[in-house]
Amino acid sequence: MNKNFNLTYIPNRPEKPRESGTTMMMDKGLSLREVENLIDSSGEYFDIAKFGFGTAYVVKNLEEKIKLYQSAGIRPYFGGTLFELFIARNKFNDFRKLLDKYNLDLCEVSDGSIIIPHDKKLEYINTLSKDRTVMSEVGSKDAGIIISPAKWIKMMSTELEAGSWKVIAEGRESGTVGVFRPNGTAHTYLINKIIAKIDPNSILWEAPKKTQQVWFIRLFGANVNLGNIAPNEVIPLECLRLGLRGDTFFEFLPEKIEKTLKQAQDDEPEED
Repeated sequence: MNKNFNLTYIPNRPEKPRESGTTMMMDKGLSLREVENLIDSSGEYFDIAKFGFGTAYVVKNLEEKIKLYQSAGIRPYFGGTLFELFIARNKFNDFRKLLDKYNLDLCEVSDGSIIIPHDKKLEYINTLSKDRTVMSEVGSKDAGIIISPAKWIKMMSTELEAGSWKVIAEGRESGTVGVFRPNGTAHTYLINKIIAKIDPNSILWEAPKKTQQVWFIRLFGANVNLGNIAPNEVIPLECLRLGLRGDTFFEFLPEKIEKTLKQAQDDEPEED
């Protein structure tokens, strides 16, 4: 990882390919030149590039973009909505052929927009996992659909057993559904119930908002898996992970230093 100078008390970040501390960047239609520039500026700080919703159908230079990401050690994949678009049309085999055509070793199985019987979803995961890495998403994109913590846990555990590398906790690009309340705050009770049964390293949390990213970093540390990160937020997120922003400034400093700094702040005389 690039370091321009030495600084103590910076948390360790694993080298790519990472099993933890994964950052998933959301590509909603970047141009070829924008991808080149993004890789040049931020390529070492994100692991996965998701072609959001159905953008892969309309975006220019798709094959060239995929090759650019792959050459930089970044794994591109089609977002789960595209998978669901194929399933809704009874085209699962065509979806598999599409993955082969573009040489994608990573794919997503989701049911956030349509209802897929869970046994059938597990079957899709198991089939795809035989020759590629699968991430599966849990949670609905519809804020009106409430899923109990027990059901979240059951779905996550069975999908991991079926072959998912990681389960994605739905948050959408808006950060207002799934593991978040409509106002964007974390659904603390639900998340605590989930992590009591599911290894957090097996979960990628969709967290598009800075406040959400801060919340997860404070809960799990620098190497939490986070997704739906905007291209221009990749480096700001890495700074949050490393304690290089005010929001996480004290997260990784020794307690003694933190107390000294806060005491000095408290002792500062007020101006008249």
